[in-house]
Amino acid sequence: MKLFIKILFIVLLGYQTGFFGQNISNDSLIKKANQEIYNNPDNAVKIAKKLLQKEKDVNKLVKIYLVLSIANIAKRDFDESLKNLLVARELVQKTNSLNIKTSVLTSIAMQYQQMDFYSKSLETLDEAEEYLIQLPDNDPYKYFETARSYALRGMIHKSQFNPEIALQEFLIAARNFEKVKEKETHFNQSIVYYNIGYCYLLLNQLNKAEGAFVKSLEFARFINANSLEAFALKGLSEVYKNKKENQTAVDLLVKAQELSQKIGDLTLNEGIYREMAENYLAMGNQHLYQVYNGKFFEVSFKREQNELSSINHAIDVHNKEMRKKTKEIAYNYNILIGVVVAVGLVIIITLLYITLKIKKKNKRYHDEIQGLICS
Repeated sequence: MKLFIKILFIVLLGYQTGFFGQNISNDSLIKKANQEIYNNPDNAVKIAKKLLQKEKDVNKLVKIYLVLSIANIAKRDFDESLKNLLVARELVQKTNSLNIKTSVLTSIAMQYQQMDFYSKSLETLDEAEEYLIQLPDNDPYKYFETARSYALRGMIHKSQFNPEIALQEFLIAARNFEKVKEKETHFNQSIVYYNIGYCYLLLNQLNKAEGAFVKSLEFARFINANSLEAFALKGLSEVYKNKKENQTAVDLLVKAQELSQKIGDLTLNEGIYREMAENYLAMGNQHLYQVYNGKFFEVSFKREQNELSSINHAIDVHNKEMRKKTKEIAYNYNILIGVVVAVGLVIIITLLYITLKIKKKNKRYHDEIQGLICS
């Protein structure tokens, strides 16, 4: 399960970034923030917060909050990331842009899926699909969001221990990203091939896994994404570990560790330390095994605390939504009861009126008849 969680986290990093590159490439500050996400997420947050102070346009505000969400994911601050996503969701109700609505909802679905809220993730993803199908065919953005959707479903299958099905979903995602033909999708392609590599790794198809990780590495290097490059190197190291080439695996992990120093990605560091420990154990180096195993447990604990905070916040949000829905249902029920009672009263009054009118008319007829008899 830890392997799956690591993959889920990195997926969230990349899928959303391509959206910004395509839609607001003329905004140099936003573009700068996107570039900083993978190398210096703190600076990306700083840029986005500065933009929030002066931006009034709803569409751009939504995009800025999504940048903040992605940057906080890169920092593994999932609670703050979710808060920014929920603000974006509130703002998106004020826009008519199908692209933005689809992107926000898919991003929220990804975060729910990351926290293992699969039913909530699928529910939000279905909501996003309603906007997605309204986009014109052959629209690059439709390919982009379709790819995200398949990738997310692939993650759910992988989390449910179905790597064969997940692999097919990821391959479809990769094909759709290729149709976009924009440089910004290289982020996404790097991540998709990273996950394809792990599917092959789980299926023990080491040569195919190596090929996928190499593709992931090439895309990452092309866009100078240190975080993605480090993850791809870590994936490659696992291939060589499974081939019993432990020294080669360690050499790759050292490169990954050098790249990860300025990123502060807990999941990345956790994976590197774990792999280092396992390789040194296989090589019989007990001292370095103990060193990296200790680092692994330390980072793992910190990551789990961050996740717990985010999950608690998500539960609070879910409960708030349920209370709102319950209140709406109760309100609608009271209105329905009121309407039924009102209609019932009108019917009763009408029947009473008709009954009294008939009785009065019958009495008049009776009196007339009696008068005729007496005369």
